[in-house]
Amino acid sequence: MQNYRTKLGRLGHPEILVNSLKHKKTGQGKAAANIKKPRKAEVNYIPLHPKGETTESLENERIALLSELKKRDNEVVIKAKMEKTFSHRRLEIVEQRPLIGDFKCRWPALFQQSEVNAEFLRITTSPLQSKFMWQLDHFSDKLLKIFKTKGGVKGHKIKEALAISDSFENIHIKRGCILRSIAIYLNEDPDSFFKEYQASASEDAKRDMANTVMGIYTLQRDVDGQPEDVGIVIEGNIVMDNLGSVIVGFVMLLGLIYALDLSFPDNLKHTFEFMQKVVMNLDGHKLNGKIESLKIKLFD
Repeated sequence: MQNYRTKLGRLGHPEILVNSLKHKKTGQGKAAANIKKPRKAEVNYIPLHPKGETTESLENERIALLSELKKRDNEVVIKAKMEKTFSHRRLEIVEQRPLIGDFKCRWPALFQQSEVNAEFLRITTSPLQSKFMWQLDHFSDKLLKIFKTKGGVKGHKIKEALAISDSFENIHIKRGCILRSIAIYLNEDPDSFFKEYQASASEDAKRDMANTVMGIYTLQRDVDGQPEDVGIVIEGNIVMDNLGSVIVGFVMLLGLIYALDLSFPDNLKHTFEFMQKVVMNLDGHKLNGKIESLKIKLFD
């Protein structure tokens, strides 16, 4: 195996090169330091460049992408160029670990719903939004039965979270309530991650979001309480907005975590892991004890 990896390194395989000693940063001069490898069932973690392409030629394609974004009816061209530059983008993310704000300036097309879905498919070979919604709906009735058996403070919080869906005939609101209930069931606080602000206090919201490492925000209208905006914050930057609902925001954030090679947020890591390993069925072999217990009840 060592000889095989050596041969791949000589051939310039990116997944080998990024972990070679010569690519380590100062203070990481050990082979085991800061190993870059798939951790969330990524099939294409750092793919090879397309045949005939180089880092320089793909960088030129990236620059051309910026111009295409200014044009009308550009979806087909953007999709093709994003597909072509996938390996260049992944290598930049994994090797350089850029700040999210800087990366968004270089690759703004990635932060569109269609491209988040496409990037997730490239990385995992699994569809994102369609599969997530279908699977969550598939498990919803059983999850609701499990939630109803929960007593105590946790059971009361779950009941309050689910009661919101009774006032609306909206499938996305129902899904969002189930999402919050899963977080509560797994001993996490959804309110620390899903932040709500009033539209009249938008300046206060901006200041709060500027200090947010990762989260999903909802800007509520003052009159009817309906969301004026739902978006995603990473490293204090609003990276996506106008997502319509919390559940769509969650799905897009899950996709961005894969696309940007990020870790799950500490305050909701069990919920994200449940969605990854149970709902999306990606690398569901090793589970946290709480998640394992919920999975057993779900499939009982």
